[in-house]
Amino acid sequence: MDKYEILSCQNRNLFPERLDEIKIRTLSYLSEEEKEGRHLQYSKIFLSDAQNQYLQLIASPLYTDILRHKACSIIEQAPLDGSKISVLLKTSDADAPFIFQSYRLSEEDAACNNSYLELTIIFERYLKTLKAKGLDMATHLVRTWIYVSDIDNNYNGVVKARNDVFKSYGLSTDTHFIASTGIGGNTETQNAFVGMDFLTYPTIKEEDKLYLKALDHLSPTHDYGVSFERGTRLELSDKYIYYISGTASIDKEGNTINIGNLSKQTDRLIENIDALLKEGDATLDDVRYFIVYLRDVSDYSETKHYMKKHFPHIPYIIVNAKVCRPSWLIEMECIAEKAK
Repeated sequence: MDKYEILSCQNRNLFPERLDEIKIRTLSYLSEEEKEGRHLQYSKIFLSDAQNQYLQLIASPLYTDILRHKACSIIEQAPLDGSKISVLLKTSDADAPFIFQSYRLSEEDAACNNSYLELTIIFERYLKTLKAKGLDMATHLVRTWIYVSDIDNNYNGVVKARNDVFKSYGLSTDTHFIASTGIGGNTETQNAFVGMDFLTYPTIKEEDKLYLKALDHLSPTHDYGVSFERGTRLELSDKYIYYISGTASIDKEGNTINIGNLSKQTDRLIENIDALLKEGDATLDDVRYFIVYLRDVSDYSETKHYMKKHFPHIPYIIVNAKVCRPSWLIEMECIAEKAK
């Protein structure tokens, strides 16, 4: 059994004290998980200000004693509950069938000052590790997250780079793409435009995957020039896992709908996620967690009320992260699981 939990800081003291609180709560949670036979597989850390918090984080016992021993992604996407730091923890009672990798660029890498080149560099480094393991991107890469600084200006370069990399490795509309979220976010490298996380399944076969499209609700992504799958269902020995990409309020022609209306955009994106899950014989009840991305921080209260009303038993985090279309006020992604 896999389990996901999201921990946020309750106190409003200085950042080092918040780190201490999260460390205590993380240790307590993981201790209880160990009693159930589950252990940590990976974590994601959401910061409100990476430039001022990153070095404190990686020097803290939270990181050095606990989180760094497993795969860990660190990204600046401010938790909108005011916590400054939140942590998503994935635990399981089985060995991880995947490899979770987080790629960040150095200041030297970022000197190219070009989002296209930066994403190309990251892909080249990832593909080098795949080759060393005897794996290939088309079969074994299942999910990506692309974090883009100043996304309104840098997203086009990211889209072109991903399109070109996929094309050169044989991923096309005639084969398939990869489930993905491309979203606003900053790394600890001040001048970097791009950071990226990869989820790879070394033993997966192509026949174990189902690409979720929900064409009665959503257009193929390539209709508007981007290359990713709306969602991917993996069939493992005992369960199905659903990786739902970042999803927004769009129709089957790829148009933004409910412009300027947060509530209606949220309803529509949930309808779209539900349609994707149903195509893989799952429902919203199978969702294990949501990440909610808001363009405007002032929409937090309304969004929190929505999530508490509609998904009271599902962990979620609401963060400030601009979505790739300015007209999208909100975007969500999720992971769902269902026993076979």
